[in-house]
Amino acid sequence: MTTIAVLGNGRVGGNLAAALTRAGHQVTVADSTPGAAADAARAARIVINATPGAGAPERLAALRDELRGKILVDVSNATTDGPDGLPADLLHPGSSLAEQLQEALPETSVVKTLNTMLYPVMTAPTMLSRPPTAFLSGEDPQAKQTVRELLTDLGWHKEWITDLGGIRTARATEAAILFVPHVIRADGFAPFAISIAR
Repeated sequence: MTTIAVLGNGRVGGNLAAALTRAGHQVTVADSTPGAAADAARAARIVINATPGAGAPERLAALRDELRGKILVDVSNATTDGPDGLPADLLHPGSSLAEQLQEALPETSVVKTLNTMLYPVMTAPTMLSRPPTAFLSGEDPQAKQTVRELLTDLGWHKEWITDLGGIRTARATEAAILFVPHVIRADGFAPFAISIAR
């Protein structure tokens, strides 16, 4: 059992919190009330950033003390929205949200994962007709191993998880968000994920 704080109580955060609780972890969800995120982060070993990507570096930098020595799992994408509310462009071209978070939180181990799929797949990867891929990006091998174990608790088979390397590799997975609006417009809001076929 691990103590986990989920920052963000929307569809993504709520879905992850429920699944991790079912897996036997002690999970706290921080809503937007003042001080809730700090209280939750302070008591947790692992913190999941499921807040909107826009503004996340500033929001989480304010929790620098609470996040010191912790693992921050970043599942968000930072984009501008198009007129239909779907992602349009990256907010950090030439960088990534994960890199911005790691720079803002040098004493925290940031691990990027689960950002290349619609949210239902994060906690039910076997729902798809073909195996999806979950990518890991981060500087700390031990932190990535811990996150890998969390993913297996969520139903991810070990062979479906690919460690891409350092935090800079999150640029690639975050750019995958640009597929999303086109796939949704073509096929509707049905669960899907990026998958590496071998």
